[in-house]
Amino acid sequence: MYRALLQTSALFTAVHLINRIERNESTLTTSSDKTSITYRDAGVDIEAGDALVEQIKPFAKRTLRPEVMGGIGGFGSLFAMPKKFKEPVLVSGTDGVGTKLKLAFQLNKHDTVGIDLVAMSVNDILVQGAEPLFFLDYFACGKLEVGTAAAVIKGIAQGCEESGCALVGGETAEMPGMYPAGEYDLAGFAVGCVDKANIIDGSTIKAGDVVLGLASSGAHSNGYSLIRKLIEKSGIDMESDFHGRKFKDVVMAPTKLYVKSILKLLETLPVKGMAHITGGGITENIPRVLPQGLTAEVQKSSWTLPPLFQWLQAQGNIEPLEMYRTFNCGIGMAVIVAAEHAEQAQAVLAEAGETVYRIGHIRAQQAGEAPTVVV
Repeated sequence: MYRALLQTSALFTAVHLINRIERNESTLTTSSDKTSITYRDAGVDIEAGDALVEQIKPFAKRTLRPEVMGGIGGFGSLFAMPKKFKEPVLVSGTDGVGTKLKLAFQLNKHDTVGIDLVAMSVNDILVQGAEPLFFLDYFACGKLEVGTAAAVIKGIAQGCEESGCALVGGETAEMPGMYPAGEYDLAGFAVGCVDKANIIDGSTIKAGDVVLGLASSGAHSNGYSLIRKLIEKSGIDMESDFHGRKFKDVVMAPTKLYVKSILKLLETLPVKGMAHITGGGITENIPRVLPQGLTAEVQKSSWTLPPLFQWLQAQGNIEPLEMYRTFNCGIGMAVIVAAEHAEQAQAVLAEAGETVYRIGHIRAQQAGEAPTVVV
């Protein structure tokens, strides 16, 4: 883990290079050139991978939990099941950062996308009531730039630390010819645990329940193909002031981690359902947790559309429905509770540092109606 992978594609490159040298001779006989070909000649720098490991070790170490067995460098990661779970059920999730990475490349800003990577997976498993336990990442590039990779993985470690989730390992794959210079791709994998009796699956949701919305930190990691198109169309200066911050910092703000505040809420009162507002926005994600025959009616007047989303809507003349099914529009997590628990839930979440809105309620679904409507 966390060392340059001896990729098959890179090995092919080395073999291809040797063959090409040999075919420069007039025949296909053994070349008289006795030059020794190394893995570095094929584009894979093992020393750079080793240097990266040394840079990220202290950051990964800060994320460790008591259940982690062994350190970085083994073939697999060992993690003991926490003893507090009586009937443990593992919950897993995987995700990436998407085309937000294109902006990271353009801006040479790599310190926040690692947080995005962690948040996209741990927030997902959180909605089923799971406490995130450990995380693994996959970093793939054409040529390993140690400084860039270290910045990304430091961000991953930061996200794990903020989530109480151990960064137990990962893979750094240097694959010459697979990615343009200066570019990379990311994938993350989270595993959490919940007691079987405490799994949140939305099955107890009924008409009259309340939908709370937790504020997002920005666009998080979704809708960036459209965001990038609108940035290009507008010609906005990424360094320009945007409501008191540089526009680049607003558009690159990392995805908000809801782990600690939601776990605090789960310790306090029953939560019936949750939805992480990711790709598909508000109208496509809340239905994923609703029983058939119910609709979540969301009041758009219950919160103010943040400036970034107002700007995006204006730049693209985007219809409201398209906004709500593409972006989080300022709501990064929806929490559904019984009406009698709504006020207490808001107070607990606010005390934990969240900005919370009472954005709607659950009611019977009308014939032909969508399971979530914004009115």
